[in-house]
Amino acid sequence: MMNQSPFYASGLRFSCTRCSACCRYESGFVFLSEKDLSLLAGACKMDYTGFVKTYCRWVRAPATPGNPDRECLSLKEKSNFDCIFWNQGCTVYHARPVQCRTFPFWQQVISSSGAWEMAGTGCPGINSGELHTREEIEACLAAGRAAGPLIDRQSACIRGI
Repeated sequence: MMNQSPFYASGLRFSCTRCSACCRYESGFVFLSEKDLSLLAGACKMDYTGFVKTYCRWVRAPATPGNPDRECLSLKEKSNFDCIFWNQGCTVYHARPVQCRTFPFWQQVISSSGAWEMAGTGCPGINSGELHTREEIEACLAAGRAAGPLIDRQSACIRGI
C-alpha cells in the first residue's frame, strides 16, 4: 500500500488576524508543558507554585493505555470563557504556551481537509494570508508532541510545582 500525502502536502494558508476567537468565548483547555510553565511564571514574575495556584487548574486528561486516570495542568479561564491572560489581546504573548504558538496546526485541525475547513468557520485567518509549507506544519505538530502537557498532579507536587 502506498503512503498517501496529507491533504496539506502543498501547504496551507493561515495568517492570524488577531480576532482572538481562539482565546475567547468557548470553554477549552490550554495544556502547559514544564517549559510553558517556566516561561509563563517568569513572565509573571512568580514562582511555579504561586503561578499554578493563581492561573492554573488540574483537569482530567483523556485516558490512555496504562494511564486511565491522570490529570494535566491547564490555564484557567475567566467566567466568560476567555483565557485568563486575555485582556484586549494576549497579555503574555511573548511567553504564550506551545499550544497557542502552534495554532491552527494541531493534529485535530489538520487531520483532514474537512477538519481544516470546519476550523476555518471560527477562524478568519484559516485559508487566507501566508502559505505555510508542509515542513512548517509538521514542525508545529512535532513541537506540540515534544512539549507534552504536565501530567499527574502528585508528581508535579513532589517537584514543587
